[in-house]
Amino acid sequence: MVIEKTDNEIIFRLPAAIDTAGFQRIINYLQYKEAIRKSQGTEEQANKLADESKKRWWSENKERFIK
Repeated sequence: MVIEKTDNEIIFRLPAAIDTAGFQRIINYLQYKEAIRKSQGTEEQANKLADESKKRWWSENKERFIK
């Protein structure tokens, strides 16, 4: 693994045999961190949005889990 930092970015070079599912979780976290970097929302607003998202997901997917 090689990590290189330039003036504008950080570059990761990884072996092709890396566990892509695990690496995808890392990428998702980094995308989240980038998305909230300049956020001016409050924790309360974030919690409300998360709750709404969970409710919507459940209403769209509950039939997959409850039969």
